[in-house]
Amino acid sequence: MNKLNLTAKEILEKEFKTKFRGYKQDEVDQFLDLIIKDYESIKQIVDDLQQENARLKKQVEDQSRRQSVQPAGTTNFDILKRLSNLEKHVFGSKLDE
Repeated sequence: MNKLNLTAKEILEKEFKTKFRGYKQDEVDQFLDLIIKDYESIKQIVDDLQQENARLKKQVEDQSRRQSVQPAGTTNFDILKRLSNLEKHVFGSKLDE
């Protein structure tokens, strides 16, 4: 993943050279304050999404591991059918009572 080039602190501490007919410093500072707030919000969103992505990847990995325990092509229906046949074999006619 691409790394962010600036931190909120770097934006806050950035100083610009002034010239005779330069920008109004207060307007620039107010605009940079808005950028800093947005930047911090975006960074938090990215951090949250990275954590969620890692959690979901682990969940998929765990699910895949659990499914790989069942033989290929085995469904829950197949398992229940085999279990029913096993019960009939073990308990015989007692199940019908």
